[in-house]
Amino acid sequence: MGENVKIIEPCNLYECYLGDNVFVGPFVEIQKGVRVGANTRVQSHSFICELVSIGESCFIGHGVMFINDVFQKGCPANGNLSLWRETKIGNGVSIGSNATILPVEICDDVVIGAGSVVTRTITKKGIYAGNPARLIREL
Repeated sequence: MGENVKIIEPCNLYECYLGDNVFVGPFVEIQKGVRVGANTRVQSHSFICELVSIGESCFIGHGVMFINDVFQKGCPANGNLSLWRETKIGNGVSIGSNATILPVEICDDVVIGAGSVVTRTITKKGIYAGNPARLIREL
């Protein structure tokens, strides 16, 4: 854990890395191996599963859900880690409340609208929204 990290309890943190000046709101779960970069804020009721890395100066809104099991065989992986996939979030990314992020990569300086479902990798800076999330406008 870095310096000046603020954690509002209750929350569940399992063997994760939190950079300097990270804020974690109440009722958040961050699982094993997750990396959260410096100056990032994770708001209440969010779930960040294994195999997720979040860059620096990001904002994760209330109730954001990260998914690492895509039901590749038509059912849950039931702990079979070989079926899970990674998610990489760049720097300066803002994710609105109640968004769902499937295993993708999101480049730096992207805004994800509230309630959006990100199903594909994002390689262009911009504002994305909808289900599935689509580019609304470039930044």
